[in-house]
Amino acid sequence: MVRKHAELGNQITEGVIWQQILLFFFPILFGTFFQQLYNAADAMIVGRFVGKEALSAVAGSSGMLVQLIVGFFVGLSSGAGVLVSQYYGARRPEMVGYAVHTVVVFSILAGIVMTVLGILLTPWMLASMGTPEEVQGLSVVYMRVYFCGMVANLVYNTGASILRAVGDSRRPLYFLVASCLVNIALDVVLVVVFQMGVTGAALATILSQLLSAVLVTVTLMRTKDMHHLDIRQLHLDGRMLGRMIRIGFPAGLQSVMYGLSNVIIQAGINSLGTNTVAAWASYSKIDGLFWMMVNAFGISVTTFVGQNYGAGRLDRVRAGVRSCMTMTVAASVMMSVLIFNWGIYGYQLFTADQEVIQIGIAMMRYLSPVYVTYVSIEILSGALRGAGDSWIPMVMCLFGVCALRVGWILFAVPLNRNIYMIMFSYPLTWVITTLMFFIYYEFFSQLGRKGRR
Repeated sequence: MVRKHAELGNQITEGVIWQQILLFFFPILFGTFFQQLYNAADAMIVGRFVGKEALSAVAGSSGMLVQLIVGFFVGLSSGAGVLVSQYYGARRPEMVGYAVHTVVVFSILAGIVMTVLGILLTPWMLASMGTPEEVQGLSVVYMRVYFCGMVANLVYNTGASILRAVGDSRRPLYFLVASCLVNIALDVVLVVVFQMGVTGAALATILSQLLSAVLVTVTLMRTKDMHHLDIRQLHLDGRMLGRMIRIGFPAGLQSVMYGLSNVIIQAGINSLGTNTVAAWASYSKIDGLFWMMVNAFGISVTTFVGQNYGAGRLDRVRAGVRSCMTMTVAASVMMSVLIFNWGIYGYQLFTADQEVIQIGIAMMRYLSPVYVTYVSIEILSGALRGAGDSWIPMVMCLFGVCALRVGWILFAVPLNRNIYMIMFSYPLTWVITTLMFFIYYEFFSQLGRKGRR
């Protein structure tokens, strides 16, 4: 088994490019699907069995804040994933070991800090977003319980990132499937049977996250490959941590900027009332089908570029980016057609309120045709990050996505406050940022310059 996973890493640097990307992509895709199902289970069950206020509490402002906070750490720890993939591709076991042990310790410490701050600051964060009064109390309860599981959440994300960096995208999938099934079972027991409401939904989530954290930790401890985790060697290596932060901090900051712009959008949606909040919360779960697909391609290209860049295979790097871009565009078009025509059935999983469903359908048919305009941002930023280039992509996202989106919400939306004006901020910023990424990648990036030598 150990030899098999070591060989998988070699195949990434030597096999047929499009096949290796797809072999790596599909386990990530299915894993992301179960991650979405994992997150959607709480929303579906409380929406159907508790009510639209509970749905808004679980999947509205709370969901945005969780995505913002966890997204920063996942982005920050992506620096470890890049370094592990590069050192693994270069066959440097001692450096892989330093990276693995440092990021695991960092994830535990970060989880403790986030738990304490999250419990203390949750009421203020929700109030600052303009969360509707009838939803805020439930949201505070859900968030505080959720934050109690933050260490397990971060340990799983870190461990899964390490496994994917060395070419093992299958076992993170298995762990997510197991924890997702446990989450759904616990949701039914705690929310439906014991009628614990949003508290039960949050407890189900953190208990299932604990299971996935244990599974990924045991896997790292049992492997004999370069990424073996030895509890006795856990420590923060200052130099390695510095390298991780230099690569991962821009990605974490980029995630925060996306999250903050989405928080501002959520605040605008909150001003339109509970029905619109519930419709947006439901749409975000259906919309997740697209995001899980494009994110899976983004993770795939980052690992592919990282290992091939570390091995000095720049010809494969450029060919891999082209292949991944082509496949992602084709998949995005198909996803747009699927959601536009059949996404209506997804709303019935979350709510029976017809007004909420009608608002949600309008949202879905407005945004789903423009998904393809985002693809290049994900693929090119993932490729550049795999080569260790994180700062310029972060700056482009800062101006092209976040600053422009916030400016639109603050200055354009008040002129005609409705859901369509708010949603237009997405395609507007995607198109502008895509143009910026193409220009930088082709004419100024390290990969582009080396491609013309």
